[in-house]
Amino acid sequence: MATYGYARVSTTDQDLSVQEDALRKAGCSVVRSEKISGTVPAKDRQELRTVLEFLRQGDELVVFKLDRIARSAEELLRVVRELTERGVSLRTTDGEIDTRTAAGKALVGMLAVFAEFETNLRRERQREGIEAAKAKGVYRGRKPSIDRDEVGRLRSEGLGASEIARQLGIGRASVYRVLEEV
Repeated sequence: MATYGYARVSTTDQDLSVQEDALRKAGCSVVRSEKISGTVPAKDRQELRTVLEFLRQGDELVVFKLDRIARSAEELLRVVRELTERGVSLRTTDGEIDTRTAAGKALVGMLAVFAEFETNLRRERQREGIEAAKAKGVYRGRKPSIDRDEVGRLRSEGLGASEIARQLGIGRASVYRVLEEV
């Protein structure tokens, strides 16, 4: 049986050292780390995929906290289910979670629900903030990436949609959308 660790922070300016130190103290012989948002699916996180593929029956995966693996209950439970089916246990560095025990398995399910709840609350607050900013006229969304006037000018010069798209570095469908609005 081997013990492997996985550490993750969401942004490049965050520090992984606290998690990595805790994982080594927890007995991890190998620690895989990455800087990527927890909302990115596990299948798209290279270091998590690597450690998950490497684990064998009887091994143990240790994480600092469960939200290092996933931010949604569905994603976390999918990973835990996959580990369980392969005979791999999951544990947090503080010892509160250990899927080798019935209590640990139950706690994983409850915490996954709360992690997803927190993510949904954050999204709602963000959406409410955007709506309030729009109402005040402060938020207008991102700036248009297509110069509509330039599309119209090139069209008036007799260029077709393919040539306009090539010159402006945009898709032909985008050119057609702009031309429909003009």
